Amino acid sequence: MDILDLATIRRHLDIDAVRQDCERNFDEYSKGNSVVPPVGYLAFPDGECHIKYGFIKGDPYFVVKIAAGFYRNVDKGLKPSTGMMLICSTETGYPLAVLNDEGHLTDMRTAIAGSIAAKFLAPAGIRRIGIVGAGIQARLQLECLRSITDCRRVLVWNRTLANAEGLVRSLSDSNLDAQVAEDLEHLVRSSNLIVTTTPAKEPLICADWVQAGTHITAVGADAPGKQELDEALMEKADICVVDSASQCIDHGETHTAIANGLIDASKLVELGDVIGGRATGRETPEQVSIADLTGVAVQDIAIATSVYERWRQA
Repeated sequence: MDILDLATIRRHLDIDAVRQDCERNFDEYSKGNSVVPPVGYLAFPDGECHIKYGFIKGDPYFVVKIAAGFYRNVDKGLKPSTGMMLICSTETGYPLAVLNDEGHLTDMRTAIAGSIAAKFLAPAGIRRIGIVGAGIQARLQLECLRSITDCRRVLVWNRTLANAEGLVRSLSDSNLDAQVAEDLEHLVRSSNLIVTTTPAKEPLICADWVQAGTHITAVGADAPGKQELDEALMEKADICVVDSASQCIDHGETHTAIANGLIDASKLVELGDVIGGRATGRETPEQVSIADLTGVAVQDIAIATSVYERWRQA
């Protein structure tokens, strides 16, 4: 069994190649051509651990991923997230490789999925990108959006102003015109591509703030009890796209809206069906669209196998 460390993984990670593989896997997932059991979830007082696993039918590998996020690690001088991915043969069941990515691949596949959602759902003329949150995911979402849109105007908001300022400073050498938002309402009203990346447990974005023609990608509510969007916003949206209908009904932004009777599950469209052309995404510039991304194992399969194959071929 091979063991790939983080430095090796970084050298063999091609964002564009993984994006193509993720699109293919989302498509296969929505067509029913994958095996993805329910997510394993462990909750701790200051953190959480997700266990995701599965395979695409006909592929030579299955993948088991462990990803943990402990938010007080920063106070200990540690990264808040860590994890690893195990690649096994679908023919023998034998483990082939451990990707000791320390959580990096989970962070990257989440950001890549955000860029896929923007590719298929964001309005053609993006005037400003709004980033809610200032952590690793906020930075990676911006990195992956570069090849999706020419827009370079960015507003950043975070509960802790110093963190938003820190992210903006770190972007000073990029070609992004990044500024700290004076408040969250200003960010929402003046951005038509918004990405939410926080672990919030209460809504941050009010429905009344969102302007016509806006797309929102919500990635923070990836476990029970989390919520970043006012549930009335799901009702207001013209397009509600989810990475996994069954998973998002169980948790995520969609769960709260359905539980409160604001929307019906029939309103949901899976991202894979939009990618595969079996469902329509944005049809007019004025529509409000939301992508509720809770994270699906097919993304982990895509990124792990892409890195592994490129390493084998090197």
